[in-house]
Amino acid sequence: MLLDDIKGVGDIKNIDPADYQELAQEIRDFLIEKISRTGGHLGSNLGAVELTMALHLVLNLPQDKLIWDVGHQSYTHKLLTGRREGFDNLRKFGGMSGFPKRKESQCDCFDTGHSSTSISAGLGLVKARDLQGETGTVVSVIGDGSLTGGMAYEALNNAAKLETNFIIVLNDNNMSISENVGGVSKYLNNIRTTDAYLDIKEGIYNTLKDIPKGNKVVEGIRKAKSSFKQLVVPGMFFEDMGITYLGPVDGHNIPAMLRVFQEAKRTRNAVLVHVITQKGKGFLPAERHPARFHGADPFNVETGLPTTPRTTANYTDVFSTVMTKLGARDEKVVAITAAMPDGTGLKRFRNMYPDRFFDVGIAEEHAVTFAAGLAAGGLKPVVAVYSSFLQRAYDQILHDVCIQKLPVVFAIDRAGLVGSDGETHQGIFDLSYLSSIPGIQILAPKNKWELSDMMKYAISLGAPVAIRYPRGEAYAGLKEYRAPIEQGKAELLWAEGEICLMALGSMVKTAWEVKARLNEKGYKCSLVNARFAKPIDQCAVEWAAENHTLVVSMEENVASGGFGEKVRDAMARFKDGEGYLQVALPDEYVEHGNVELLKKEVGIDPETVTERIIKEMESRS
Repeated sequence: MLLDDIKGVGDIKNIDPADYQELAQEIRDFLIEKISRTGGHLGSNLGAVELTMALHLVLNLPQDKLIWDVGHQSYTHKLLTGRREGFDNLRKFGGMSGFPKRKESQCDCFDTGHSSTSISAGLGLVKARDLQGETGTVVSVIGDGSLTGGMAYEALNNAAKLETNFIIVLNDNNMSISENVGGVSKYLNNIRTTDAYLDIKEGIYNTLKDIPKGNKVVEGIRKAKSSFKQLVVPGMFFEDMGITYLGPVDGHNIPAMLRVFQEAKRTRNAVLVHVITQKGKGFLPAERHPARFHGADPFNVETGLPTTPRTTANYTDVFSTVMTKLGARDEKVVAITAAMPDGTGLKRFRNMYPDRFFDVGIAEEHAVTFAAGLAAGGLKPVVAVYSSFLQRAYDQILHDVCIQKLPVVFAIDRAGLVGSDGETHQGIFDLSYLSSIPGIQILAPKNKWELSDMMKYAISLGAPVAIRYPRGEAYAGLKEYRAPIEQGKAELLWAEGEICLMALGSMVKTAWEVKARLNEKGYKCSLVNARFAKPIDQCAVEWAAENHTLVVSMEENVASGGFGEKVRDAMARFKDGEGYLQVALPDEYVEHGNVELLKKEVGIDPETVTERIIKEMESRS
């Protein structure tokens, strides 16, 4: 196998060009086989195989710098930099990350995970290179989807000012491959980047500027040139900004890409290379269902179907059902997502109420302010978003929604530990960053029925509300406990004395298990379902403090700024802070791995929590 000869960075350059396509097929076969076992981002990686090979052939890593936007498509890059063995533990705890990681390899020059960042990061690396008198090529790869993020345009605006080389590769993976625009485009691409052309152009412009009214002549030539290029050259948007445009080029044609990348390296400014690829290329199920294979669970290679089909509803399914019912009852209910109708569960709402569904693309900041505008106009917007991605819209939540007290509902999916995607995707900060904002209510359901009740409460409230719920199976226990949702009121599930567990959201299930373990050890244990992280139920805290030896707050969020700190502060009014234990995640970034394993690792699993409580009780006695 040719892949056996790829043991480290640069080894691909020893492969005979006649064997490039064979190597590409071997890489695809390898990725399909490995990801079918571990799960992972398959579609984007299959589409970027030849593109990655071409970049590795034209660059000298790690001296040159290659930044992958988001990083979903970096698997081939990892293969070509000597990390083949790591694929057996891809995205597992202690194993190789599914995203670029500087700590993994010198060839990963920038950690990524969220979209629209690569141009900004690349521009920084270019400036660092030039200021330190270094050489080397910097390449930022960004997808067409990521170009919907405003940050990409902020970076392009600055990149247009460069007078030094910086290559931006636009990986356009639309399902249909656009036709090239013909010989004129190819001709202009070739001559526009030659030293002779650049020198002549610069010389003519400088000479003209030195003569009377020369500037007007220069401007006239530029306008005439631009008008002509508009007819025959795509990418004039970038050209008009001052960024050289090359392409489009077939992203599965390695020789064609090598020619364009070599031309791009010769420019003396920012250059954008437009590459057309096919998402999921080489694996028919991924070509037909790109969304399903964006982040795939382990699957059967022959059929493409999951090896362990999901048989129970998850919280996203529950939210999806509730939203369609709310939409049927109230024509003012509208839904917004940032390029994730499937992931957030809004696909059914979109199908039933297309006029009231808005996909704004990868643009969380815009999504929130857009929702604020809808609310100001008299509608009831629900913004469905992953916890990790909502971080990007903090300013808009504070400034555009909460200051105006607008009735926007934030349905925060993937709150808490999410597992295999790791540090950039763990939803463990939302309680902290949202709690700092005046005027917003924050709720978390204990089970699937409570999520439904909380959504109905939020829609009817007429104020900013955030509801956070975890990834995975929706808890079906404690169905018999379903007190009405009242603003700022907790729910007492069990009253015994001695120890009181005050749990929020997903941790109520854990607390119920902890209670059973404590009872087995002879301890009496009360259990309160907090429901509200903000405002917390002061009366419930007072009751817990006055009637128990130890009060334990439990949350799936970092300790700093979270629910537990509010319980502790309230406790201080009644007991001077004595008799309190906080169960939360450490103030750290949690790496990738199985969620249950991660819970044990960070100390919020039932066994560890029980041990901590018993140790605390023993130390007090």
